[in-house]
Amino acid sequence: MKKIGLFYGTSTKKTAGIAQQIQAAFGEADLDIVPIESAWKEEFLTYSYLIVGTSTWFDGELPTYWDEIMPELTSLELQDKKVAIFGLGDQVNYPDNFVDGIGLLADAFQTAGAQLVGFTSAEGYSFNHSQALKDGKLLGLALDIENQPEQTEKRIHDWVDQLKKEFFL
Repeated sequence: MKKIGLFYGTSTKKTAGIAQQIQAAFGEADLDIVPIESAWKEEFLTYSYLIVGTSTWFDGELPTYWDEIMPELTSLELQDKKVAIFGLGDQVNYPDNFVDGIGLLADAFQTAGAQLVGFTSAEGYSFNHSQALKDGKLLGLALDIENQPEQTEKRIHDWVDQLKKEFFL
């Protein structure tokens, strides 16, 4: 089995909590957690599969720790990598940029040549606009733990089951 790197910001407790739930849902898979605050671009190259996570701040911005590494990300050559993205957002208070962080990361990883996996349905969400929405699908796992906390665990487990198939086929 090939190694999975799970990259997320440890300074945002909610994102860190979701990353730990994703790690637990993978069970025995060879998965390393890598704090984005201390990641080097070479670390993205050491894993066969990448899971990256972020929250969306303010009016559709990435947290500082992702902003700082974005120039390095877009310069990588990730043609052989599959990347899955998860993001936290608030569809009630920020309906015009719900989980935009997923879309921003998707753009960066696609620029680097990575293949995105882990798309999910937009059904069950209520928002006006999102950079994470393309062709009617969300470009990753969207979680609204503020307004739909009761759906978080099932969404994570369904997504991890999907990733196991998409990563290991």
